[in-house]
Amino acid sequence: MNPELRSAVALVHVADLGMCVLSAQDQHHLFRVLRVRDEESIAVTDGRGRWRMTVAHSGTLVPTGEIQMEAPMDPCEIFVAIPKADRPEWIVQKLTETGVTKICWLHTERSVVRWNSERATAQRERLHKVAVAAALQSRRVWFPLVEGPIPAASVLGDVAICEPNGRSLRSGDFRLAIGPEGGWSDSELALGGEQVSLGSQILRVETAAVMAASVLAYLREIHEPQTLRPES
Repeated sequence: MNPELRSAVALVHVADLGMCVLSAQDQHHLFRVLRVRDEESIAVTDGRGRWRMTVAHSGTLVPTGEIQMEAPMDPCEIFVAIPKADRPEWIVQKLTETGVTKICWLHTERSVVRWNSERATAQRERLHKVAVAAALQSRRVWFPLVEGPIPAASVLGDVAICEPNGRSLRSGDFRLAIGPEGGWSDSELALGGEQVSLGSQILRVETAAVMAASVLAYLREIHEPQTLRPES
């Protein structure tokens, strides 16, 4: 991580890196909640890899550094069956913090929770905000995609399926599917995706998702970047 990003008092999302205009909510959070003082350093980002440094001045941000561009993050995509209650929010927060680049919700054959079109739109909007907040907190300037729900059958042939009897995860695994707490159906497992294991125990959906992302983050750290990118 760039030392300037790490040392900034906060990282804030702005629509225009040239103007660095704060939303009313961010202005309140910075100057009322965090009590940022004049001349303290604040980093701003557009969420697409571009960022720059600013300083606080009379309730505004004044650019001090040139716009910089971070290289795209190594791809890491988690496809996950929608869990109950508020657990989707927790999953998005933690997967964002661990460096996942795409989170896609699945409707599986044994899914208990299903979102209709109207609810799906509202949930994506809400969870996008969760992802942005988590990215900013962890000084991440590439925001993850939050997509779905889609039928699990439409993607299982192209991803590695997490299943207790599968092989161990390895550095080439970057698209993982996490099933519902009732498990994958036989017909879903027969769709052709290679099975990978997160251990012999049965995990909750959110535990499996975070464990998978954490292992992949570790594999990214111990391998050269070129060995991590999917083959074209």
